[in-house]
Amino acid sequence: MNNLYLVLNNTKPVVSYIDPATTSYLIQIVVGVVIAIGTFIGVYRNKIKRFFKKKSDTAEVDTKDIKMKDNNEKEVITAADLLDDKM
Repeated sequence: MNNLYLVLNNTKPVVSYIDPATTSYLIQIVVGVVIAIGTFIGVYRNKIKRFFKKKSDTAEVDTKDIKMKDNNEKEVITAADLLDDKM
């Protein structure tokens, strides 16, 4: 206990300087982390929602849903068409 007291008692005060550029750098780090978290949530939000939905809520793609054009070509179905919520 005496050793700890001697160590703490013999310390000298330290004078330090925080440069304004350091504060700017810390702000950039905080903003970067917030943007990264927002991006993560935005990318995985639909995947998380689909994971917790019931299987009966998901619609199966049926060949009847594919519309035929006049010249017997199939209409292009995009991923956005398959992921649309039909509620």
